[in-house]
Amino acid sequence: MPRSQRNDNFIDKSFTVMADLILKVLPASQQDKEAFAYYRDGMSAQADGEYAEALENYEEALRLENDEYDRSYILYNIGLIHASNGDHETALGYYHKAIALNGRLCQALNNIAVIYHYQGEKAAEEGRPDEAEDLFNEAAEFWKRAIRIAPNNYIEAQNWLKTTGRSMMDVY
Repeated sequence: MPRSQRNDNFIDKSFTVMADLILKVLPASQQDKEAFAYYRDGMSAQADGEYAEALENYEEALRLENDEYDRSYILYNIGLIHASNGDHETALGYYHKAIALNGRLCQALNNIAVIYHYQGEKAAEEGRPDEAEDLFNEAAEFWKRAIRIAPNNYIEAQNWLKTTGRSMMDVY
């Protein structure tokens, strides 16, 4: 049984009903509708912490989805799962694939920066200052890209960029 038919809370049921109605009236191919159903089930499983199930659904959605914009969000969500499981290298790969398809996906740009910053902190703690500096600079570049797209977001990153002298841009 698809996850969308197992939802037991009001919000999930309401979302499922609305999504099903949209799919019925939307002029989309059967393959596009199936891709969306797998994506929706993946999001539901991910929200419930059922990451293996979410990944299965996202992989199927990726197989069916042809639209690059939609594929970017599937790849982004796969990256989220890997990042939450501590597999930062795999997450980075998915985030980079997502922004290759959708360069305005500021959430992926931010998450790449967060991982690079985290890796920079680890390198600094382990006595590798040159590597730490390179990672911090990478983080800065991705945060600047994200901030250019969404200037009202990532306030902590904006403060870090300014206090570390990595950016003088003023987005207020």
